[in-house]
Amino acid sequence: MNTAVIFAGGVGQRMHSVERPKQFLEMYNKPIIIHTLEHFEKHPQIDAIVIACVEEYIPYLKELLYKYRIEKVKKVVPGGKTGQMSIYNGLCAAKEISTDENSIVLIHDGVRPLINADVITRNIESVQKNGSAITTSPVQETILVVTEESSSIDYVPSRKNSRVAKAPQSFWLKDILAAQEKAIAGGQDNFIDSCTLMQASGYKLFLIDGPKENIKITTPEDFYMMRAILEAKENAQIYGF
Repeated sequence: MNTAVIFAGGVGQRMHSVERPKQFLEMYNKPIIIHTLEHFEKHPQIDAIVIACVEEYIPYLKELLYKYRIEKVKKVVPGGKTGQMSIYNGLCAAKEISTDENSIVLIHDGVRPLINADVITRNIESVQKNGSAITTSPVQETILVVTEESSSIDYVPSRKNSRVAKAPQSFWLKDILAAQEKAIAGGQDNFIDSCTLMQASGYKLFLIDGPKENIKITTPEDFYMMRAILEAKENAQIYGF
């Protein structure tokens, strides 16, 4: 069983949106989270979707799911106090609906809507073959690693060997749940993402490169970039460029 675990538990403080969390902001007359969910809804290898959502917005989300006919969503659960805990809540829900001991989960941001079917397919294939899939993109600029105390440059890693970790980040459900429960039992509930958590737990991680436009909509600049990318894709369909 292949389940998409979508976390949409944030309130989007960096977006400065006054009316609603960023995942519910509209783009082309459709909320960002619906743009995201439609990729998984339409993919033939995705069997179910679980969403961890800001608790007070769960009724509104369910209205959107009905309006836009997102029918693969089997559970909507409250988000946690951190991103990690929101993901954990979603993983527990995925386990409840799992019909297969060897279930795969694709963990994805609700505000990362510019993925495609190929990325989803290759995530599933990588987990089946290697046990994990971390969607990445090549680094376009020089990365500097600095010392925390003085902000001086510690070293400059090779751009050729550097990647930006994005999403989906996909695993066997039993593996990521075991790593989550180990971390939580040890008092760690705020890992920045599942990739970092799994590496800290000793798992070997395998990468796939995704499209450069697979951005997370976090700031107003990201919102405008998403609009420009969607407009470019629309023009490509109409005008063939």
